[in-house]
Amino acid sequence: MLSRVSFASKLLLLRYIPPFSIPTHRNLFTARFNMNMERCVVRCLPCESKLTISFNLDGCNKQMLREQTEPLGKVLSRIASGVIKTRSKARRLKQNKGKSETPEVDKPQISLCVNGDHVSVETVNSDAWLDGAVLHVGDLKYKVERNPPTFTVSELPSSLMSGFPVCPKLEIEFGDLKDCKFMWLKESSPNAHMRGDPDCWREAGLERVFTPSNLDIGLRVMLKCTPGNGSKFGEPKELVSSGAVEAGPGTCTFDNRHIYTQKVTDDSSLRVVSYNILADIYAQTDLSKTVLYPYCAPYALEMDYRQNLIKKELSGYNADIICLQEVDKCAFLDSLSPALDAFGLEGVFKVKERQHEGLATYFRRSKLKLLEQYDVVLSEALAADPLHRELLEKVSTNPSLKEKIETRSTVLQVTILQSLCDPSRILCVGNTHLYWHPKGGNIRLVQIAVALTHMKQVVMEKHPGARLIFAGDFNSTPSSGLFQLVCQGSVSENHDDWASNGPEEQIQAGLANPFQLASACGVPDYTNYVGGFQGCLDYIFVEPDVLQVEQVIPLPSHEEVTTYLALPSVSHPSDHIAQVCDLKWRTSD
Repeated sequence: MLSRVSFASKLLLLRYIPPFSIPTHRNLFTARFNMNMERCVVRCLPCESKLTISFNLDGCNKQMLREQTEPLGKVLSRIASGVIKTRSKARRLKQNKGKSETPEVDKPQISLCVNGDHVSVETVNSDAWLDGAVLHVGDLKYKVERNPPTFTVSELPSSLMSGFPVCPKLEIEFGDLKDCKFMWLKESSPNAHMRGDPDCWREAGLERVFTPSNLDIGLRVMLKCTPGNGSKFGEPKELVSSGAVEAGPGTCTFDNRHIYTQKVTDDSSLRVVSYNILADIYAQTDLSKTVLYPYCAPYALEMDYRQNLIKKELSGYNADIICLQEVDKCAFLDSLSPALDAFGLEGVFKVKERQHEGLATYFRRSKLKLLEQYDVVLSEALAADPLHRELLEKVSTNPSLKEKIETRSTVLQVTILQSLCDPSRILCVGNTHLYWHPKGGNIRLVQIAVALTHMKQVVMEKHPGARLIFAGDFNSTPSSGLFQLVCQGSVSENHDDWASNGPEEQIQAGLANPFQLASACGVPDYTNYVGGFQGCLDYIFVEPDVLQVEQVIPLPSHEEVTTYLALPSVSHPSDHIAQVCDLKWRTSD
């Protein structure tokens, strides 16, 4: 549509990736084998040559990285030496401070027991450090926990707004997020935590996601999360937000749309979303701020602000399939995926070559299973795949056009999904974002032809019987040759779009669509609304003989879209509007 300039994206989240260690404090969430014992955590994997032993001794966390094949006796001797060294140092410090002379440090008795029996010092580490064993260090006892559930990544977003869900980023080892425990707390008063006030936290929620209210504005929040695996629990983490909850924008353009999507569809239906969410690398350029979106408040173009709106909008659709375009790689990893995972969605990502943004397709885990991916770079497929030989020959008759097509990094994301309730229902979900230039109709015709042919091969040869859903930002209006090809089945070699950039880039190529497709959401007046352009560019194409349109979620009213002149705005995070529809599987007679 309009030229955009890349800009390095900034990180949204403050990362906290802890080492495999044992905190020195106890926590009310911690599951313990024996309240008189400390924990000794052992991380031991068959695929690794070393294991990690972690425990707390004399107020200090001890971490040992040892060979799995090493005899136990060497580890116990090392522990004993460490105890002597630590306590001797403490003894010398006391003497230097003029305190009475303390006795020499005796070598402590160190042993490892299983069911009350001493483990032989000749036993190799991988066999010695069993779950439930007891490590004796003098009079101290430690219960061994081998590979307990552990958070390897735990983060809170840096920006919190009232009325918008707070979704932590959590990655777990030896556990499952569905088995974890969560407790949200909020400050009793502004800055109570920073002042160190006693009893400064108040319980606020027990779910994985927390949505602050207007009453929480000005307060920090804390998440106490305990990793779990069935009935087994690991050491909890406490995460405190870096800033306080801020006021939200009030009513957003998508709030009224959520009235139609309050529940997940049943097993006979699918809710599909297609949305260009405006990549941060484009929103943060000087061109965007001064030329493309000068009407938008600068703070509303910031990534953390827009991500809050995007996560609330997407989660509120309760969709089964979400196709996103212009997804920053860091946003996919650090913001969108953690949030949508909390709402039951799993995602796959395809980045554009030479760029930091790309395509993301999410699907509901309770209804669909990922079978395979067949992503391609369209220009590479045209050049290398024999499927497109005839088209390539026609493109090659115009070197100028061929060169321009070859420089495009446009990708097609193809995701094969299978229904869990009816395995015979297999979907081929195509997701793409085609060339943007207003005079690039000829290039888009070539790109769409390659995409359709590629997906036809997938459903004919790789997954026979799979049905197509093709969504994305096609940068093509309903009057374009592309829309004619997709919905009417063909486009002639004399179509005006072949000469969209003048005769110097014109070729003659008649194209046919191997699918029978229709636009599930119809042809609204616009799906993209900026200061210099308003038009319909985004579509969800389906095979109507298989998937019947059950409901099209109404777009925001024109008044809502233009409240702040155009998009994006403080109440809408992108320059595009999400296309949302409910599809129902047709039953065979």
